[in-house]
Amino acid sequence: MNANLYALIEAHFPREREVPCILVADGPVVHYDDLTVLSSRIAHALVRAGCRPGDRVAVQADKHWQVLALYLGCLRAGLVYLPLNTAYQKHELAFFFDDAKPRVIVCRPEALGMVKTLAGDATVLVLDANGGEVADRASREDTTFETVTSRPDDLAAILYTSGTTGRAKGAMLTHRNLASNALALVDAWGFTRGDAVLHALPIYHVHGLFVAVHCALLSGARLLWLPKFDAKEVTALLPSATVMMGVPTFYARLLREPAFTRDACGNVRLFISGSAPLLAETFAEFESRTGHAILERYGMTETGMITSNPLDGVRAAGTVGRPLHGVSVRITAEDGNVCGPGSVGAVEVRGPNVFAGYWQMPDKTREEFTADGWFRTGDVGEWVAEGPAKDYLRLAGRAKDMIISGGLNVYPKEIEEIVDAMPGVAESAVIGVPDPDFGEAVTAVVVAANGQSIDGDAVIAALRREIAAYKVPKRVHIVAELPRNAMGKVQKNVLRERFAGSEQ
Repeated sequence: MNANLYALIEAHFPREREVPCILVADGPVVHYDDLTVLSSRIAHALVRAGCRPGDRVAVQADKHWQVLALYLGCLRAGLVYLPLNTAYQKHELAFFFDDAKPRVIVCRPEALGMVKTLAGDATVLVLDANGGEVADRASREDTTFETVTSRPDDLAAILYTSGTTGRAKGAMLTHRNLASNALALVDAWGFTRGDAVLHALPIYHVHGLFVAVHCALLSGARLLWLPKFDAKEVTALLPSATVMMGVPTFYARLLREPAFTRDACGNVRLFISGSAPLLAETFAEFESRTGHAILERYGMTETGMITSNPLDGVRAAGTVGRPLHGVSVRITAEDGNVCGPGSVGAVEVRGPNVFAGYWQMPDKTREEFTADGWFRTGDVGEWVAEGPAKDYLRLAGRAKDMIISGGLNVYPKEIEEIVDAMPGVAESAVIGVPDPDFGEAVTAVVVAANGQSIDGDAVIAALRREIAAYKVPKRVHIVAELPRNAMGKVQKNVLRERFAGSEQ
């Protein structure tokens, strides 16, 4: 039996392939047969470019529907798909290309010159709103392609997640990982061919690429395709949608849109939120405004989705529900013992959804798993002990200092290392502070070297040239010293309390 994820996806396509699959806002209607043919042609083009099963294809492109065909083409050819955030800058891309050594790199037209300087021996192809060179090469290829036979543990994708030590880690996701998680979600959330998923998420991370797209394709549903989130556009499209997936920022912005009313949501059966904690106030206001209780779920790059509030039943603010089918979750104390309900501890997970490890980092991989095979998520949580949400998982925070801003992960150490190297800086600490729009706002606290003066705006300007915009602090505070405990560790909790209202 072929464990290739594409084989599973294609088996769930509508029998009549001429039905709509992707409805692009202000653009074409793409049918299932269009997607099948283009992914076939792209698979042939990638093979002709020298790709062989197991080779990596790095993609940093805008959200055009052809990127979805490219992803499927990679799966069909047994290649490893490597999506990259469109905000990544030159020095970040240089690391990814050197580490993953992709055979092919697909980029935006405006980045072609820069990418070619970093590509080494890789073939560089452009993809734009019309498909670019990827589509041009594909147009000369056959309309059918025999999907490569893959084993369950063969790699399907690598997604980089920033490291707390400054080095990004490539999470290796197998065909089994992605397939098992997708099937569990389709079942848990009741997807059918009649669904239309409003898709305003980016497609370079798990939420937008795997969760939303896989749920739609595995149920023969439709994707209402927006290049980015815009509250007015989303509100206008909601009457045509049955499901919307988003990050908390999306829902906070919808609540500020006057046209977003109960009537506008009349056709929607389910609103799903993830990638960052949803504020209880947003949950309550949304339910009051629309009559819908947002379904919050919990997942991460290394595991896909782990838990979910129920489709039918209580959805409790501040909780992320119970484990998905086939997934096991436990809470452990510092001594390694399993915690009972109401006791806070480390969240650990096991199941077919858990990744194969970090690319070329065997020591780091071993470090992140327990002796009995559970993955340490780095999150802290507890099982709700009583009430309507009994036995739901409640996340209490993160063991590491990761910041989630607008649904995207930001690791302070990466930013701190750059700030600390700036002239006049003695040291720095980067924290997240509550923000009604982004969930958390990246904030830098900087200590000047003796006799030096630091301009916070200049620090921000310098960082904009070095790292992706979502990682750049929204504010820089200059202080005389950083608070430390008896062991000399910077007390970031003290800084978060001190500057909690600074972004309002």
